[in-house]
Amino acid sequence: MPSPSSHTVAVLLYEGVQLLDVAGPLDAFAAANEYGGGYDLRTASLNGAAVRTSSGVLLGVDCSVDGLPGELGTLIVPGAPDWRPSVLDRDLRQALTALATGARRTAAVCAGAFPLASTGLLDGRRAATHWELARHLADRFPRVQVDADSIFVRDGTFYTSAGVTSGIDLTLALIEEDLGADAARAVARHLVVFLARPGGQSQFSVRARIGQPRTPALRTVLDLVTENPAAEHTLDSLARQVGLSPRHLTRLFRAETDTSPARFVEHVRLEAACTLLVTGTDPLDAVARHAGFGSPETMRRVFQRELGITPGAYRTRFSTTAGSPHRHIPNA
Repeated sequence: MPSPSSHTVAVLLYEGVQLLDVAGPLDAFAAANEYGGGYDLRTASLNGAAVRTSSGVLLGVDCSVDGLPGELGTLIVPGAPDWRPSVLDRDLRQALTALATGARRTAAVCAGAFPLASTGLLDGRRAATHWELARHLADRFPRVQVDADSIFVRDGTFYTSAGVTSGIDLTLALIEEDLGADAARAVARHLVVFLARPGGQSQFSVRARIGQPRTPALRTVLDLVTENPAAEHTLDSLARQVGLSPRHLTRLFRAETDTSPARFVEHVRLEAACTLLVTGTDPLDAVARHAGFGSPETMRRVFQRELGITPGAYRTRFSTTAGSPHRHIPNA
């Protein structure tokens, strides 16, 4: 695919931004220039002055917003952990409105969705943000359709991502859009990051969604399954490993996780299979074996029931960074 000739990437900085929201996308775009990209990277603040990040690091900028080119390829809006000042800043809102209106695409990272939403440009659109901020975004901007689960979301020319490091996932998807999947994979390898986190992948793994149960034996069981999905995880074997009766272990699962041992094991294996499908090229029988399903037929039945898609079709659809499934691995 052709490189994005004269494609200016501008990052709009303001007081209190999170450093990784700025550095992550910039480093990814810079790496893409080594693999066929033609990105011209610029940083700007409202008046051209340096800004202090939330971690206290002082960042200089290339120019004021008035010094940016009239047409931007990509506008990056980083977030600030304390998002409130950004939505009350009239000058920031006006500058952001003008820049986003003239940009080919606009991408907000993490809490960057807040100042972008304050412009009204996200009204009626789906938008993602850090899971801890999703309720605040929905309450503050009720016309925005907040997606509290996805890694990143695209709606038209607007892209929004979840917390901090997901800005790199989003940038890889933008690079893939411009340069193709091979270039995006090369950049991911260069940055030593996990490549194929599709946009619609949940911000949480199956294990993380359950959290930390009160009972140590139950926590041990959850960790055993998550660490090795392919092992034998029958109710009897799990109970035996933690010195409980199968009946008592089942009661603990119901009381503290609102699921059953078998369903938790199945969802962990489903998550493992999804990762294997989009990050590797092993045949389906090997994926089924490594994920703990045993056979492709069993894996296929679970995929169809839980995701409404076959494993082969899942791999085809989501084996690049740009894939954005709207069906998530269900809660355990």
